[in-house]
Amino acid sequence: MDVPERKWRTIAAALALSTGLTGVTQQAAACTRLVYHGADNDVITARSMDWKTDTMTDLWIFPRGIARSGEAGPNSIKWTAKYGSVIASAYGVSTTDGMNEAGLSAGVLWLVESQYPKFESQSKPGLTIAAWTQYVLDNFATVAEAVAALRAEPFTIVTDAVPGEERLTTLHLAMSDATGDSAIIEYIGGKQVIHHGREYQVMTNSPTFDEQLALNAYWKDIGGTVMLPGTNRSSDRFARASFYVNAIPKSEDPVTALASVFSVIRNASVPFGITTPDQPNISSTRWRTVADHKRKLYFFESALTPNVFWVDLKLIDFGGKVKRLDLGPNQRNIFSGETSKSFRDAPAFKFLGL
Repeated sequence: MDVPERKWRTIAAALALSTGLTGVTQQAAACTRLVYHGADNDVITARSMDWKTDTMTDLWIFPRGIARSGEAGPNSIKWTAKYGSVIASAYGVSTTDGMNEAGLSAGVLWLVESQYPKFESQSKPGLTIAAWTQYVLDNFATVAEAVAALRAEPFTIVTDAVPGEERLTTLHLAMSDATGDSAIIEYIGGKQVIHHGREYQVMTNSPTFDEQLALNAYWKDIGGTVMLPGTNRSSDRFARASFYVNAIPKSEDPVTALASVFSVIRNASVPFGITTPDQPNISSTRWRTVADHKRKLYFFESALTPNVFWVDLKLIDFGGKVKRLDLGPNQRNIFSGETSKSFRDAPAFKFLGL
């Protein structure tokens, strides 16, 4: 296909900008998150977890009514969970992704540019970054409700080193709900930045979200059927996910819709075993989750097992006990089909904090 000279110039500009922006991400890890708006008010959220080592992830059922602490010392925010949730943990000390019984999905991805406000122990209460996702899932039914509450900044995010590493944990938060509403929350230069609206369907890693949107505008102008960036870099994954999540058919068949969403998040994944010594931000995809908001299904796929399995939140007694699904080292334990009955009673993990 012949491409007009103007198009090629735009492509060259996009490639140059992409290279320049991703040069600042060398200490980040990779992940991708996307929200699909389908037929008949179908909303599906998918995300990948890309990390250089085993995240020691398990799935958990957290009932409503759990008393929580922000784990930031004496001046920690306190709350009681209004909603039960199914979540994916990391290192046995944090919630990294999940969906609650109201259909709200939330998860954190790496963003090296994150700078959180200084925590003054005598001022507003603190919340460990390990519980940021869980705070949202415990307290809110919709994105709009969560954004309204978080704009008031009821807590200060308190961060610490990644378990087993010296680098500081730097994350941004994504939320989506059964209406298709979406929000991205970042802390840039110590200030909270919120992007709220249905149009914010995709989030990856660096650069900051406003710069990702500017970069993606180049690729929209080119058109995904002409050319899409194909590398594993964050900005390239953002462009591919943005194009494909809106290009796939909006099938009225939920199974077809789920298959389409899985295909997009796999397209934005990093092949297992890939390492790039001079770009540690590129890490293998270790697992993927897909949340079907309408049917209240939470799917899990490990890169090291042959099965996709799921949890039907409608079958769970969220007035019951904390339960855990042991996924094993590198999430290699094999499950199939609906797994809510495979969870076992377990003490809730304690969030990593001060």
